[in-house]
Amino acid sequence: MADSSSSAAAAGPGQPQAAPKPSNPAFRMLGMPNFRFRLPSRNWMIFLTITGSFMGALVYDRREKRRAQQKWSELVAHLSKESLPVEQMRRRLTVYLAAPPGDGLRVARDHFKEYVKPILVAAALDYTVVEGRREGEVRASLAEKIRKWRRKSGEPSTVVEEMGVEEVVAQTRQHIGVYDEPGPKGDLVIGRHTWKEYIRGLHEGWLGPLDPPPPPPAPAAPEEIPSIAASEGAEGAGADNAAGNLEPTEKPEDTPEQKTEDKKETEEKEKPSKPAGPTPSYITPAEYSSAHLPLSLPSSFDSSVPIEFPHLLGFLNTPIRIYRYLTQRRVADSVGREVAGIVLAANSRPYRDDSFSADSEPSGASVDPTPSPDSSFADLSPRNLEQQSVLEDAEKEWHKSVHKRDEDDKEREWLDDIVLDRRIASRMQRSVLSEDDEARSQRIAEQKEYILGEERPAPVPFWQRMWIKYGYGDDEETLKRKPILGNIDGEDGE
Repeated sequence: MADSSSSAAAAGPGQPQAAPKPSNPAFRMLGMPNFRFRLPSRNWMIFLTITGSFMGALVYDRREKRRAQQKWSELVAHLSKESLPVEQMRRRLTVYLAAPPGDGLRVARDHFKEYVKPILVAAALDYTVVEGRREGEVRASLAEKIRKWRRKSGEPSTVVEEMGVEEVVAQTRQHIGVYDEPGPKGDLVIGRHTWKEYIRGLHEGWLGPLDPPPPPPAPAAPEEIPSIAASEGAEGAGADNAAGNLEPTEKPEDTPEQKTEDKKETEEKEKPSKPAGPTPSYITPAEYSSAHLPLSLPSSFDSSVPIEFPHLLGFLNTPIRIYRYLTQRRVADSVGREVAGIVLAANSRPYRDDSFSADSEPSGASVDPTPSPDSSFADLSPRNLEQQSVLEDAEKEWHKSVHKRDEDDKEREWLDDIVLDRRIASRMQRSVLSEDDEARSQRIAEQKEYILGEERPAPVPFWQRMWIKYGYGDDEETLKRKPILGNIDGEDGE
């Protein structure tokens, strides 16, 4: 009764009440209730708007990211169609990646697998990955690789080379007549922190000595000075022994505090020692200008390409991280362009140098021997070399714990400024896409062109793709590769 009176009061006196809409006869016969379709409430509208906008932006970004990767993959896919002689090995690139500041190596590996590896796989190129879990490992690995190459070239050294797996495989291939595919090689350097170590390792390997520097002298142990009380006690004990007191002195029992201290000392001794860090640098940046160039130094190095690696940590940076999560298509397009340039290896240029005009001559190194409070070794000249400013904005996003410098840290590859010797910097070159490749990539994005020498196949409907994906059919390419067998059972009497 209360419900009827309240509804009547809400309708107002003299106003007829609206009759309920009759239910659908089909639903009523099936025993289903009478569904009343209406707009959701205000709270539901807010929730559905936010979640729907986020999901729409995510789906759009992933679709455009997939299209960008497909564009650069199709641009280089014709390389995988080229046949090689039996005695040739595929052209190999070197990928340098290190754990980002404040995080682990897994993040760098995921970045490589998501953005770089698909294009290398599409071109069927071989690659070697050089990883660094801690600061300085990439620098030490690259410098040692260059030093080994210099020793093989005939430079004198007292270091005895040990035969590793790579050396055994190289000798075996040389013995049976297998050699690498002729063509330019290159280095892919992922991230600003890895790029800094790459530059340091390049200079250390070519300008540093082949023999390791002598280890620093160990600090002298402090001399023990006997205390006055101990000397007086020794004199008193001598007097007692002289007087004929031959009774042995009782050793006092250890107190609980002394036992605890002894236990702590024993545990500290039994603790495993920390793993040794990377090999110390053979040469400091302040010594670049005085170093002599080796005779085996080539006129130009293999092309190198720095790859951006956006990595931001911190709870307060959540809005920026969400924005980057929804705009991964831009990273995919930028990284894909750089990787495609070094894969095609059709065009390369030297790194820009704006520090001198065409009439002036370059100096030996961009190092000022005056010490600087911000740097542990030297002051830099103005940043006129391109290698110094590549991916520089990434340093602002490093975690604050990385920027702290300890008292024992004499050199920090990530914190120290990039110092370049112009004799080394002038030999570096960077792979870029040519104008023809840029135009072809644009036509591929517009679906006007396909893999070089092939025609774009007809589009496959969505239902057919799902039918093939889940194992209920084969695509046309798979059907072409299947063998056609005759009547092997002889059912027709043949």
